[in-house]
Parts: sequence; structure tokens; C-alpha cells
Amino acid sequence: MAVVVDHAHGFRPLARLPRCRLQSYSHFDPTMLEFTHNITHPSNLTPNFHRSYSTPCLSLATKAKEEFESPNPRIEIISGRKAPMVHALVAEVAIALASGVKPKPVSSGLGGAYYLQSRKGNTIAVVKPADEEPLAFNNPKGFAGRMLGQPGMKRSIRVGETGLRELAAYLLDHDGFAGVPPSALVKICHVTFNINNSTSTSTSSPPFKITSIQRYVEHETDAGDLGPSGFSISSVHRIGILDIRLLNLDRHAGNMLVKNFHGSYAAGVAELIPIDHGFCLPESLDDPYFEWLHWPQSSMPFSETEAEYISNLDPFKDAELLRTELPLIRECSVRVFILCTIFLKRATCAGLSLADIGQMMTREFIGGEENWSILENICMNAKAKLEAELTTNTSNEVKDDEMFAFDENLNTNDDVSMHPASVKPQKTMKFLAVDARLARLVQECDIKEGGCGPNPMILRSVSFAGHNNNHENGVCVSFEEIKEDEWLLFLECFEELLPEAFEEKKSTSLFKQRLGSSCEF
Repeated sequence: MAVVVDHAHGFRPLARLPRCRLQSYSHFDPTMLEFTHNITHPSNLTPNFHRSYSTPCLSLATKAKEEFESPNPRIEIISGRKAPMVHALVAEVAIALASGVKPKPVSSGLGGAYYLQSRKGNTIAVVKPADEEPLAFNNPKGFAGRMLGQPGMKRSIRVGETGLRELAAYLLDHDGFAGVPPSALVKICHVTFNINNSTSTSTSSPPFKITSIQRYVEHETDAGDLGPSGFSISSVHRIGILDIRLLNLDRHAGNMLVKNFHGSYAAGVAELIPIDHGFCLPESLDDPYFEWLHWPQSSMPFSETEAEYISNLDPFKDAELLRTELPLIRECSVRVFILCTIFLKRATCAGLSLADIGQMMTREFIGGEENWSILENICMNAKAKLEAELTTNTSNEVKDDEMFAFDENLNTNDDVSMHPASVKPQKTMKFLAVDARLARLVQECDIKEGGCGPNPMILRSVSFAGHNNNHENGVCVSFEEIKEDEWLLFLECFEELLPEAFEEKKSTSLFKQRLGSSCEF
């Protein structure tokens, strides 16, 4: 069947000429995703789109009802139009769907995912609908129950937002350094996907879905089937550099595909391709998981090429890229990215290895208790340092009765839940009273199952201004509500504390090396 692919990558038979559409949409409102399981009047969706008259993306037909009721499949790019190789990927998928190819469900994983194949039977893409993510209401594997925007499998990443992070990883993998497959965020209409609790018996076309789409990578196996000695140092380093920048919470062996294996296990030959980046860019500092952390390659020094790549990274330029291309990514996630990139750059200059950097970002279990990572402790010390400097520069001293009044008002705030025993000594409250912009609560939480914070018996500084409702069951370091000028001052204090932390880490690593080499068998 002959097909025409229009500018927005919709498609229809040649017999029907494409109409001219003047209105367009640059990005979508997340609230529209809640309608994907109950669309009865498609025209009602129009007010939920953010309107733009500059960049054509989601085209709007003159008759919205006709657009939705058309039996022909459609695919349109929402985000990622400027990314390289995305248009070619979407065009291939459009042709495949128009030729009658049906999505093939993927049995592995917790979320809904589908393979899309060409007419010749070759797999060309992987599609992951936003409303079929783990815990989302249309999840096909029994892990449903939450609405989009609620805390997900990782409490610092919301349900329905992993697709944004898939695209973010591709955009931030400059020049394909780590090999992230081409990705985009698209809208697919009139293609059968999973819908839970569907009572409709109609044979009409299914509603549209917002999905992420990634180029399928031909591979022989994944890293879980091989020992780490078979992987090249370069591929391990490049994936590790990406994971550090994005604070990947879920880099396990199953999402590192193996190429150039050819069935022969030769040391240092196999290349790794990173996939599944939905649990990157959390909204707060969280506990990452790096499968490569204890691989021997991660303890090797960075090569000159890798060190140069890290040196050329510009976290603030990349942050603007995220804000421009993915405006739905929350600013707190962007700030976590900036912090981690600065940490990577400074640590590399200090001579630390990938393993050293990863260990400083990972929480430790000691005596059955989870302790903050070195990175989280540095952030809390930077906060205290900033508050102390502000206190020193403040000419007006705070009276005792003012401090107590502030403490009383703070405890009666309806947005904050506190225990009397969770308040630190009065000196800390003095810092909070001096500059309410940087006021942070120090609280002791009863961390329920699935909470994001470490041991609740230890008093923790949890944020910079106000209570983060996304982490009500745990305690996390977040930069959600801090103002821009305060954020820049915090980064200055953060960088001032890094040299001492790096020297301590190097001395600790050297001691462990000597301890290990002293054993004789």
C-alpha cells in the first residue's frame, strides 16, 4: 500500500491528499495522558494541549473528530524532532504501521513495551506507552494502580515520565559517546495497545497513546550472560560516564546489550550498548545502582579521550538543552544533573577513577543500616556552609523570642509533618530564622516500605525550602524550591568542599589497595 508521510510523520493512503494545518503544538500537557483510557469525545482533548504557532509538532486538523475517527494509524513526533536520526526512525515505523504491522508485546520487564517490525520481519523499534509503565493504570503485567504524576517504582521519578528521560539520555549523549540508541517521544493513534478495565465492545480504532520510541539495537546477548572481563574498558567507561551525569538509578546487567561477541569469549573485546534510561534524572539525590561499580574496568584510569570528553562537558549548556527540548522535565531534575556533572568533572580532574566516583555517589549499608552517600553528605555540608556565611553577613541578630516564634509557626504549618524529637538543637533553627529563603527542615521520618531515604534514626537535612510532597515517606536531598541566586551560591559552596572530599577518598582507596596486596596465600 502506498503511503505519504507528512511533516509531522502522520501517514495515510495516497488517495487522500493531506490537508494544510495552520495550528500546531510544541509540547503536550501531562493531564491529557489521563484521558487515554476513556476517550469518548476526542474534541474535548484540544484544551489540554499547550498551543504554539512556531514549531509544527502535533498537527491539529480542522475537524478534530474526523482526525480521531479516521481508521488509519498515525504517528507524530512530540519531542526529539531536532535529534539526529529520529525522523528516519519515525518514518520507518510509520510505513510499517501503515502496511498493517501490529506491535508485538515484550514479555520481559515490568512495564508495557512493544517491538515494531518492518514488513520484512526485522525489528526496527521498541515502543513504551506512558500509561503502561510500572504502576501506571494501563500496565499490562499486573503492576497497575497509580495515576500519571504519582511516585513510581523509584520515588524520585514519577509514573508516566520515564519516556521523557529516555529521550533526555539520547540528547545528552553527545556525538553518541556512550551509544544510546536514537529516541523520541511520539503520539501514536489507531494502533492497538493495552487498555485495562475496558468495557467497550466496539470495533472502532483505539485511542491515541503517548509513548517513547527507541531504535532497536541488534545484539547477541546482554551483560548478565557474560562475565565482566569480556567487555572493553572503553565501553564500560563510556556507559559509566553517562550514568554518573544522569544519576542512573537502575543500571543493571540486563540493560547493557552486548555486541561483537560472536560467540567467542575473548577478554576485552565485546562492546556494550546502554538502553532503558527511564530511571535517570531523578527529582532528588537518590541511591543509584551501577552494575559496573565493582568491575575491574571501572578501576582503570580514564583515557585521554575520555578525560577530554569529560572536560568539555558544559552542565549549564546541557541544562538549557533539557529545558528547551524537554520543558516537562522538572527543574529539580535538571539541577540534579548539573550537580552530578560538576561532581564528575571535578573528580576526574582530581585523578579519581570511575569506581571511586561511583562509590562516592552510592549509599552504603553498615550494620544493617543505610547511610547517606558521600555526595549527599557534601551537599548537606555545603548547605550548612552557605547558611553560616549568610549568618555572618547578616547585620541584624535574631532575638531568642523571634527564634521561638519562628519555631512555633513552623511546627503549625499544614504542609509539613514533624515529630517533636526531630528538631535539631536551637543553633540550627537560628540559621533557619536568619534567612527564611534557605529555611530547611531537619526531620526524623518513619520511612515506610518503598521510601527513598536512609536510616530514619539519623537526623537528616532534607531540602532547601519547604516540604517535598513527592517524598513524604522518606528523606531525600532535593533542590526543588530553591531560588536561582541561592542555587548558584550553593554550587559555589559545593565546589569548595570537593577537594577535601576527593583527597580523603583517594587516601581511603590507597589504604584498601595496600591492605589487599598484603595478603599471601
